[in-house]
Amino acid sequence: MSASADVLFRPFRIKSLELANRIVMAPMTRGFAPAGIPGEPQAAYYRRRAEGGVGLILSEGTVIDRPASRNMAGIPLFHGEQALAGWQQVIDTVHAAGGKMGPQIWHTGSTVGPDGWEPDAPVESPSGLLAPGKPRGETMSEEAIADTIAAFARAAADAKRLGFDTVELHGAHGYLIDQFFWAGTNERTDRWGGATIRERSRFAGEVVKAVREAVGPDYPIILRLSQWKQQDYAARLAETPELMADWLQPLVDAGADVLHCSQRRFWEPEFPELDGEKGLNFAGWAKKLTGAATISVGSVGLSGEFLAAFGGESSSTVGIENLIERMERDEFDLIAVGRALISNPDWVARIREGDATKVKGFEASALGELV
Repeated sequence: MSASADVLFRPFRIKSLELANRIVMAPMTRGFAPAGIPGEPQAAYYRRRAEGGVGLILSEGTVIDRPASRNMAGIPLFHGEQALAGWQQVIDTVHAAGGKMGPQIWHTGSTVGPDGWEPDAPVESPSGLLAPGKPRGETMSEEAIADTIAAFARAAADAKRLGFDTVELHGAHGYLIDQFFWAGTNERTDRWGGATIRERSRFAGEVVKAVREAVGPDYPIILRLSQWKQQDYAARLAETPELMADWLQPLVDAGADVLHCSQRRFWEPEFPELDGEKGLNFAGWAKKLTGAATISVGSVGLSGEFLAAFGGESSSTVGIENLIERMERDEFDLIAVGRALISNPDWVARIREGDATKVKGFEASALGELV
């Protein structure tokens, strides 16, 4: 192993989850589940990353039991007998390869999928908005909100029952939970809205509480968060550390053990006006403010940021010196790797061996198949 990469291969433990290293496979929508049912192709896909040495695999987004919880036909379900049997095959295969894994459970809210597919039920969101001033779908009723919270809890309970090692809630990127956070999509005047980020975090907090009750005290809950939205890359929920604490601390108090802090580029400081151009990133500030464990993510090991990939752009490999430096100072606890693991199932093994010359860059065409 390259001495400089040693820090990535320290063990990590939180509650019942024990990891051999600090490298996480980031959740990445792939859309290859016919009728929403995962099977052998998904099991083999995740098995290869487990064999390659990933410490923790987080699945692609997989949706809860709501009438319009997904925005692409090929997104897998995490409910129903057939879909759960498929996920049983996935986790059994990953465990047989020595891996650890959690599903990312999800509701896409009023977002529009890239292929234009429409669900056969009206989409739902806090205020019937896709983005500020852009109506789409229905405003959620109290009954719909309660049913959605319960659906998240059932999915998490099923994850634990099937043998998954953890569960991640998708609360980022402009999807349903994030639409409650964002003032631009949450115009409610009842208890699910409000003028402050703390007030608009109530829905997420109630989801976390329900999930905690469903899985018990020792099962780790990961919550993925972002400032940016697919509807607005420049959006920010918290302009200051004080506002970030108002946003995040209630979620940790509700039962989130790990905050998965999504940035487009992990090396960018969150508040450079306070600590400079090499200051703490989003995950660093989240850890500092709440004391929770954090995962950082965003274009690790690649020259181009990940959103450009969906526009057809490729990325060459770059060094991970900045990552190692931040890990050595314990800025965050874990690092999630996305596109580099699509192109290189053995990326972790290559980094451990110090053999970066065999790491391939990312070609956008790789999104068109499951390998």
